[in-house]
Amino acid sequence: MKVTLDLDKLLEERKINQTEYEKFSLLSAHSTATLAFNILVGFGVIAVGGATLALLPTSATAISLGLMIGAAGIVMIYTHHEQWIVLANICVVVGALLFGGGVISAEEGAAGTYLLIATVFASAGIFARSSLLTVLAVLALSSCLGARTGYLHATYFLGIQEPTLTVILFTIFSIATYQLSKIIAANYKDIAIAATRTGVFLINFGFWIGSLWGDRSQGGEIVIADWIFASFWAIALISAGIWAWQCNRRWLVNVVAVFGGIHFYTQWFERLGASPETLLIAGLIALGFALGLRALNAKLIKDNLHR
Repeated sequence: MKVTLDLDKLLEERKINQTEYEKFSLLSAHSTATLAFNILVGFGVIAVGGATLALLPTSATAISLGLMIGAAGIVMIYTHHEQWIVLANICVVVGALLFGGGVISAEEGAAGTYLLIATVFASAGIFARSSLLTVLAVLALSSCLGARTGYLHATYFLGIQEPTLTVILFTIFSIATYQLSKIIAANYKDIAIAATRTGVFLINFGFWIGSLWGDRSQGGEIVIADWIFASFWAIALISAGIWAWQCNRRWLVNVVAVFGGIHFYTQWFERLGASPETLLIAGLIALGFALGLRALNAKLIKDNLHR
């Protein structure tokens, strides 16, 4: 377990004495030096890998480098040298990303490719206990359903080709990983929670896209109307918010609030349009909502402290 303490404040409040202050400061200085060394070596690994890829810019190079760097990271993790753990995690993450990028380039983004990448990222995430790789694995899994993002000059895109399937499958996925987090070892709990939270975001993205365009067939005909998505999204947000409040799940309360605001503004301006009057009313409602959320967060923190 890691705990962050403000030693200067503890000394000022006389909760520790000068001898303890000096002892803890010495320990933290050693830990900081080790962390800095690991990060510098990690940047060196990234630089060497990037330079090699620039000299030999092929998919095979990226895949080979990814496998070698990732394998080196896994070996360092399982040698149980605590001072190298940060470098090991950097190597696993960089190796997985290089491998994934190489495979996507070689297969030109075929749907099955993303399933392979999701499997590799998830496996590497478990080995390295990396929440980042776990999140990337879930996002790669969503790409199997056609989820994607894009960027043009000053413009960002979010695409969900199968909003209904996205909502259903990732609802099941999120519930399953949340239940899994209750029974697995504490070392892996954060990984399962990261997967659950990513799934929650994808569910809301599916509802968001569906509430604007509905779900359409290959021929462009509407299969499920946009108002159905909008209605069920509101019900899902309210239900999740009530459950999160009752169970003191602050993260979910805040996520529900954020997507509730997105849902409100989306439907407000879709139905009423953007005018000075609608902007004023929407702004006032948002301010009241923000104050309510702040009060709710304060209450949840207080309740948590008294448990």
